Amino acid sequence: MVSGRVMVSGRVVQLAFLSYCSTTLTVSYSKTMALRVVLGRLTHPRSTTKLLIDGKFVESSSQDWIDVHNPKELARIITREQGKTLADAEGDVFRGIQVVEHCCSITSLFLGEILPSIARDMDSYSYRLPLGVCAGVTPFNFPAMIPLWMFPVALACGNTFLLKPSERVPGTSMLLAQLLADAGAPAGTLSIIHGQHAAVNFICDHPAIKAISFVGSNQAGEYIYERGSHNGKRVQSNMGAKNHGVIMPDANKESTLNQLVGAAFGAAGQRCMALSTTIMVGEARSWLPELGEKAKKLRVNAGDQPGADLGPLISPEAKKRVCDIVASAEHEGAQILLDGRDITVQGYEQGNFVGPTIITNVKPHMTCYKEEIFGPVLVVLEADTLDDAIETINQNPYGNGTAIFTSSGAVARKFSNEIDVGQIGINVPIPVPLPMLSFTGSRASFKGDINFYGKQGFNFYTQVKTVTTQWKAEDAAIASPAVNMPVMGRQ
Repeated sequence: MVSGRVMVSGRVVQLAFLSYCSTTLTVSYSKTMALRVVLGRLTHPRSTTKLLIDGKFVESSSQDWIDVHNPKELARIITREQGKTLADAEGDVFRGIQVVEHCCSITSLFLGEILPSIARDMDSYSYRLPLGVCAGVTPFNFPAMIPLWMFPVALACGNTFLLKPSERVPGTSMLLAQLLADAGAPAGTLSIIHGQHAAVNFICDHPAIKAISFVGSNQAGEYIYERGSHNGKRVQSNMGAKNHGVIMPDANKESTLNQLVGAAFGAAGQRCMALSTTIMVGEARSWLPELGEKAKKLRVNAGDQPGADLGPLISPEAKKRVCDIVASAEHEGAQILLDGRDITVQGYEQGNFVGPTIITNVKPHMTCYKEEIFGPVLVVLEADTLDDAIETINQNPYGNGTAIFTSSGAVARKFSNEIDVGQIGINVPIPVPLPMLSFTGSRASFKGDINFYGKQGFNFYTQVKTVTTQWKAEDAAIASPAVNMPVMGRQ
């Protein structure tokens, strides 16, 4: 048993990495025996330890130990700064670590291409090179995950990185930078700049910065895209969303309602992939009372309190904006099925809490539908047919994510083929791709040509160089100059 520290020798490094990704990791090596790596402090250090390599126990000769940091430390900082529950904060960390894991496959993703013998004695090949200095501007809602979407990919591609975290949640990024430095990254590999508009303008304008990654609101994202692009930089900008969930009457009702409640109200709705809008098709509209009852049972409390399902909003201004939009829905003729505006949390009476809120009888012209609310508010529309639901979604300018709940493969296939949204879930409420794929928001939710992480992320942080060579088989002088365009397959 190795606790808190990991030997630096052979394949134990792999165990160290895996242990960072889980509080407790078990690697089975027979039916009756297991090797368990547990995070915590080493209470009985030894100079050597047995290693399991290729099914055999091998004596380690290493004398060096590396401290293993518990990812729960990051989660606790996130909860203190941002307010989300500890369980949700741990998910924030682990989804980011998945991207770091994928960066370890950089060697296969970084392979170039070669086309030999395009003409006699002539070959052509291409390979990827780093851009140089890259930068990222990250939001408050995912203090670990979003930075980990950016700088590990950029660094693995050979770049250095300048990170500007949200001024509301700077602590997590500072700890990530410290962990990187502790791991042995050279000074200057990752730099952090704090600030607001002046810091953003610096990133957009400085000629040494070649690429900018951004996640946040449309107002900021469009500004950074336009200013950065104007200065000749490569920019990827993930922005706002209005994600729709289509509920078909043939869906599994219990499972669908549970998933809908979790996706709409988890993280207090402060997710760019929150399922903030639902379209009830046909008889599915009769499920609304049960939906309200399930949402009413969610527990609102400070994020570090046991049993909390959702915590506070990020600021008093955010709470006021959410409440104002709910009020506008009433004024415009919608109905409030569940109202969380007046919730009070004992011990935190001045907190920025809004309870789960459901607005029904919503029409596309209403403010609550047109605006990204970014709070624990679910707006409900109704449609007679699947075609009506698809038309409503495609007329909305955003294209980050959508989902459909159905037991029909034909319905699911029709929906995925006809919907104009970048990320689609079939009975999956929040279809955020794993890091071996890419985050592919579209339309008003994204500006740029190359998306985040996955293969596209590696493409974003690199440039391609192509070389064409000719080495004559015979060592002879060229009789006369060739002035015509070379044609493949001909000399």
